[in-house]
Amino acid sequence: MGNDEGWPAGLEARPIEKDDAAAWAELLAAKEKVDAEGENYNADDLLEELADPSLDAARDSIGVWSGEQMVAYGVVRAPDEVVDVHRVRTEGTVHPEWRGRGIGSVLVPWLNRRAAELHQERQPGAVGEINTGAIETNTSALDLLTGFGFERCRYFFSMERDLAKPVEVPPVPEGLRLVAFSPAYDETLRVAHNEVFMDHWGSSPKSPESWKTWFTGSRAFRPALAYLVMDGDEVVAYTLGYEYVADTEATGIREVYVGQVGTKRSHRGRGLAAVALAKVMAEAAADGFQRASLGVDAENPTGALGLYERLGYTTKNTWITHRLPLG
Repeated sequence: MGNDEGWPAGLEARPIEKDDAAAWAELLAAKEKVDAEGENYNADDLLEELADPSLDAARDSIGVWSGEQMVAYGVVRAPDEVVDVHRVRTEGTVHPEWRGRGIGSVLVPWLNRRAAELHQERQPGAVGEINTGAIETNTSALDLLTGFGFERCRYFFSMERDLAKPVEVPPVPEGLRLVAFSPAYDETLRVAHNEVFMDHWGSSPKSPESWKTWFTGSRAFRPALAYLVMDGDEVVAYTLGYEYVADTEATGIREVYVGQVGTKRSHRGRGLAAVALAKVMAEAAADGFQRASLGVDAENPTGALGLYERLGYTTKNTWITHRLPLG
């Protein structure tokens, strides 16, 4: 790929490979020190991302290099299926010490072009758009996106809760059972998740392959911190917890990240999500976790924000998703 894309002099761009994971992790660590997004990655985390079967890293990723240092990166991802809009997601950053040199002004068009190509390859008949996000405090990133025609379309809150405060687990309604996750429930859980998130903005059904990659097959997934509410053999509510070792190493705080919380429409209004979530929090506290965190759509139609606030979560920061129509 070289420097035929207009990168500043002295820089080289090429797809990200497995051997680049350590340099990629160094770039993200430098970004976190300045942008304070609360996200940390080690090389193993990034190798797992490159192993995603739906990612063609040779075409959908780019690393920008100054010698042996990765000074910027970008990745493009597309969903398994389309519900309403084919939302192709892009991500990327420039090393803080290399900002202000025009790298982002080349990186964003590269990501946009690849996103458009991916849309045409996978879902040419669907309405398409690019989605990308930035924390609200990163004003330079927000200005860059606006300059390329992106518009704000959705707000998400990152929330956290100190587990030193007692966690009360509500009683399970009569006729239902609260059970710990086991692989025997995995496919039933995936189907339930797809149904639960059908009416959530930006969500699309997860295939068995992507479910294994990003959910219960993830290195960070903790089966002991995952609980399901059962109605007979049916999963009707659930909470899944994850632990990111790189976060603990960077912050010194052991945190359970609540990746998914949901209740089937047929069983909403009975407090089942609160039962499963509180149980996960209580088990995490008993196991020595110091904090719980999660992310929530500010306009979540199920009232999730209120649930989290009642359980003691407070907002740490706000992320803004931007959109750019395709075609």
